Amino acid sequence: MSKVLVAYFSRKGNNYVSGNIVNLAEGNTLVVAHKIQKLIGADLFEIKTVKQYPIDYDETTVVAQKEQNADERPEIVKPLPDISKYDTIIIGHPNWWGTMPMAVMTFLENYDWSGKKVLSFCTHEGSAMGSSESDLKKLCKGAEFSKGLPIKGSTASSSDSKIENWLKENSLCG
Repeated sequence: MSKVLVAYFSRKGNNYVSGNIVNLAEGNTLVVAHKIQKLIGADLFEIKTVKQYPIDYDETTVVAQKEQNADERPEIVKPLPDISKYDTIIIGHPNWWGTMPMAVMTFLENYDWSGKKVLSFCTHEGSAMGSSESDLKKLCKGAEFSKGLPIKGSTASSSDSKIENWLKENSLCG
């Protein structure tokens, strides 16, 4: 079996869930990343920014949109992992303004993706993967891609079978 890394960006605090703003102790993307780790024993890497996003949902959306409009690349806190030992990298993120957060793009631009299998999952509340799959392909040149997995954030905690089926489709889970 190949060595797998799940690199994810997740945000706790105020989030939009089923039409309401709710306070999440753990972000939906992290919930899914943990489920994947449990199913296949993948290594985890949190994509975390130096400058934290506001706890308030509306304030975060303003910051996220400004970053996207300016094509910013927020600085990441931890040193980046050596991905050379991984055959498969799963990228997890929420859908912010139709694609992945700019911090995920910061992460992606730091590697040679040649020969890697790249999968992605996205938590959302109605906009699915947006343009994140095509954006991922632009940033991860030379990688092999599979169809991404959109998971409605409000169903993240009950998405086990959907995740397991997706991993099976990608030969990562028995």
